[in-house]
Amino acid sequence: MKLLLDTHAFIWFVDNDVRLLHKTKNQIEDINNTILISIASLWEIAIKISLGKLEISESIERIIELIADNGFEILPILPEHIIKISRLEFHHRDPFDRIIIIQGLNENLQIVSKDEIFDKYGVNRIWN
Repeated sequence: MKLLLDTHAFIWFVDNDVRLLHKTKNQIEDINNTILISIASLWEIAIKISLGKLEISESIERIIELIADNGFEILPILPEHIIKISRLEFHHRDPFDRIIIIQGLNENLQIVSKDEIFDKYGVNRIWN
């Protein structure tokens, strides 16, 4: 399976947070799955840290290292993502989530997120 982690799912994984459900954590750790982190999530984390809106146990530098350490891949924002996001309905206004949603749809990925509003976009969301 190819899984795209929403920002909170990635943070909770890195922090070993109990809010990340055990079965979901196992899917992320399964070596048979490809785990992707959107560059938008790293951007979101960096902005929220700089604004004091996010406290996380690791520095942004270490967060980026943990992507490679865990065998995860960074998913870039491509021009086709930008084109499609311009046509995406506004069920949700968070720009970072909107990018993750369109990446999931465009790349046919399962999105790991607790955020049920993603379902309004017809994404394949996992949270179990």
